[in-house]
Amino acid sequence: MHRFKDLEIWKRSRSFCSEIYSITSKFPESEKFGLTNQLRRASVSIPSNIAEGSSRQSNKDFARFLQITLGSAYEIETQLLIASDLGFINNEELKELSKNLESIIKMTSKFKSTLK
Repeated sequence: MHRFKDLEIWKRSRSFCSEIYSITSKFPESEKFGLTNQLRRASVSIPSNIAEGSSRQSNKDFARFLQITLGSAYEIETQLLIASDLGFINNEELKELSKNLESIIKMTSKFKSTLK
């Protein structure tokens, strides 16, 4: 069992979640139940799945939750590209968010590979 609060990927993903909430607060009101909601839910899913997986008794179970985490991260990547296409975020915002997300993806993948 791992202490999720000590995991750097959990700390970074929690911070990333705050970034997503901040950026989506600027989205049009008409997106409140669309892209805004989707991005927020997926971003909350990342640290939540890391935390839930860390409580599992086996590394195999934890690895499964990290796989779900990666799925949420790729979902966010797609949604950020769509938000950019629609003009809700600019290129600099997209670049910064993508860089932070890529870091989380790499860390999660590497950590997952150590659990085998």
